[in-house]
Amino acid sequence: MQFSIKRILPHLLILVGFVIVSLAYFSPVLKGKKIFQSDIKHYIGMSQQQNDFRAATGEETYWTNSAFGGMPTYQLGAKYPHNYIKKLDLSLRFLPRPADYLFLYFLGFYVLLLVLKVDFKLAALGALAFGFSTYLIIILGVGHNSKAHAIAYMPLVLSGILLTFRKHYIGGFLLTTVAMALEICTNHFQMTYYLMLLVVVLGIAYLIDAYRKKLLSHFFKSVGMLVVAVLLAVGLNASNIMATKEYVNESTRGKSELTINPDGSPKAVTTGLDKDYITEYSYGIAESLNLFIPRLFGGGSHEDVGVDSETFKFYRNIGASPVEATREVKTTPTYWGAQTIVEAPAYVGAVVIFLFVFALFLVKGRLKWWLVGGTVLSLLLSYGKHLGFLTDFFIDFVPMYNKFRAVSSIQVILELCIPVLAIFGLVRLFNDFESKDEKLKALKYSAIITGGLAILLLLIKSSFDFVGVNDGYYRQAYGEYGQSFVDALRADRQTFFTQDTLRTLLLVVLAAATIFGFLKQKLSEGKVIIVFAALILFDLVGVDRRYVNNDNFVSAIQVEKPYKANAADKEILKDKTHFRVLDLSSEGSRNPGKAAYFHNSLSGYHAAKLGRFDELYDFHISKNNMEVINMLNTKYFIGEDDKGNVFPYNNEDANGNAWFVSSLQQVSSANEEIVALDSLNTKTKAITSMPLESRTYTVDSLSTIKLVAHQPNYLKYESNNSNDGFAVFSEVYYGHGWVATIDGAETPIQRVNYVLRGLEIPKGNHTIEFKFEPQVVKTGSTIALSSSIILALLLLGGLLYSFKKNQASA
Repeated sequence: MQFSIKRILPHLLILVGFVIVSLAYFSPVLKGKKIFQSDIKHYIGMSQQQNDFRAATGEETYWTNSAFGGMPTYQLGAKYPHNYIKKLDLSLRFLPRPADYLFLYFLGFYVLLLVLKVDFKLAALGALAFGFSTYLIIILGVGHNSKAHAIAYMPLVLSGILLTFRKHYIGGFLLTTVAMALEICTNHFQMTYYLMLLVVVLGIAYLIDAYRKKLLSHFFKSVGMLVVAVLLAVGLNASNIMATKEYVNESTRGKSELTINPDGSPKAVTTGLDKDYITEYSYGIAESLNLFIPRLFGGGSHEDVGVDSETFKFYRNIGASPVEATREVKTTPTYWGAQTIVEAPAYVGAVVIFLFVFALFLVKGRLKWWLVGGTVLSLLLSYGKHLGFLTDFFIDFVPMYNKFRAVSSIQVILELCIPVLAIFGLVRLFNDFESKDEKLKALKYSAIITGGLAILLLLIKSSFDFVGVNDGYYRQAYGEYGQSFVDALRADRQTFFTQDTLRTLLLVVLAAATIFGFLKQKLSEGKVIIVFAALILFDLVGVDRRYVNNDNFVSAIQVEKPYKANAADKEILKDKTHFRVLDLSSEGSRNPGKAAYFHNSLSGYHAAKLGRFDELYDFHISKNNMEVINMLNTKYFIGEDDKGNVFPYNNEDANGNAWFVSSLQQVSSANEEIVALDSLNTKTKAITSMPLESRTYTVDSLSTIKLVAHQPNYLKYESNNSNDGFAVFSEVYYGHGWVATIDGAETPIQRVNYVLRGLEIPKGNHTIEFKFEPQVVKTGSTIALSSSIILALLLLGGLLYSFKKNQASA
């Protein structure tokens, strides 16, 4: 027992250290403050209705009416029965956000390096290098929590796979199952997909190695076990996966039935996202140097250039006070790279890059090649439209690649691979696999390559124009001072270029000197690790704090309740009936989640809206087609006058919750249906491209249909009609989960007017109910429960096997 405690104690101390470092970086959480994340602000607005429903009833609704006319909550934090892997995830994230994600970064990477048989001290060093990689910190600053969450579990998944390939079949299988289940439950399938690409690269490297060593049977046995592990992990997340799969086909990520654009021009038919949309955020090829030198291209889209800058002098010269000039320079548009907008450079670290290059000369075998392969693949794919032939190939031929946008984010793979190989550079430095001369040669080459690159950039600085894509706009916006402003910008960009290149050069020199001191026996192994820990923390944390620091934190109430009702909201909230709101104010444009926070809105903020509603918005709502707006029961608009005052406008022409129509016209295609809404009188007519016969109906003045009860997932109406009729409901049609009954008898829901629900209703008095009871959640929950039981039995079996094995060897 004493021996076991000694073995585990260093790891416990390291984990405690990770907790301390995580809390130290995000220290305001210790005072009860929370980080302000713009994306999370929008998310809170979108999910408020379902959270209120959960708090009021203790039940879960899988449908919300608060945004885009109505949509499932599957991608808005829905909670599913028997999702026990989520409970494990919450246990691991015991620290206050976002310190919890930083801790997960450290933990996962530490385990990965331990699995790779790296000494715990170097493993801890590697964890710091990975966790403080600038991109990983930046996404926490802006609120890409699910992305950070998924990235954090990537190293754990790789750990399980590597254990399995190293013939630790039971441990590898169980770790892969749990880690992959945790990865999937983060609900960021784009990051999980990128992890899969890295695993493919890893698998190819191991396959080639197995072929050379004649170990193919072991390779395929390992692959078979890993496939079973992934399937079990999928089962543990069955509800989420099945619901997402069902929803994605109906969302903007699925295939559209339209073959025309809103302007009538032909539309390219695709099963995924539009190519321009996918590649909108493409990493500039030259910007690859940002991985090594943070502000080579100006840093983020807006930087604080300080009071010693040329931009500050510009503002003072045109009459700004020192206070005004200081305020203005905090958001100077210094970025001059190829991307549309960047929060910060994707900086991996000068010291880490140096060690990575050093390792290229010392590390050999399959480890090196899958790490280098993953690095190169992710870098090339991040170029997007700037390397069109490769990107087009992946979009056109690689399954599911066209489902994801922002190709630059695939650099998370190289941000994982580079620190792993960098640490192995130190592993090789400390062991005896290579001679001292080989290590000195590797040091010389890596110093020449990295240091030489920094020096070369300084020497050719004058060949760069430092011109940003928006500089033309600034010339016009600043009028007669426009050219002077741009000249000041360019001067400050050059200053950033020089400062950070010199900074990188200094760090390379210090890193190289440290290794040289070790090789000359001037420094011990322990001192080298301490020096590199100091260099890496100084390097990465110094850059990270430029973008995410204590200023990002606000009081908890500002995060938990990010929106305040304005005069228009307060007036509208007095109306307790069921209706929708279209926010046309500038505040609504800046905060697309705000209207959804207070009302049932036609707008919102989501990366995967229902596809048909998104098309309706582009074709009609954005063009103020009042017939379409009225059929969605838009009872209020939020307007704004010339002075910025908001006011509610009561739209008395809104169609209401439901109405009988005098005719239903069947059209031949989705194109014809959406175009016909241009001139359709939605109060008396309905159209559909579903296989329904065109019919006319008699509607007298006494015919009524009224909404008498409503919740997000339930609607109850009472109808009175002396004739058989067809009713249109101002509710968004979704063909999976909504069940309609008339007097308790189920009746089919028809899709009409491109996005709405319609029902055939017999004459007389009737009670009509809509309930959202998605079968996919019930089926998925049953699978999740079964998978959890299987995993529990396997874990118990694994523990018993290990216990007996230890007894036998004792």
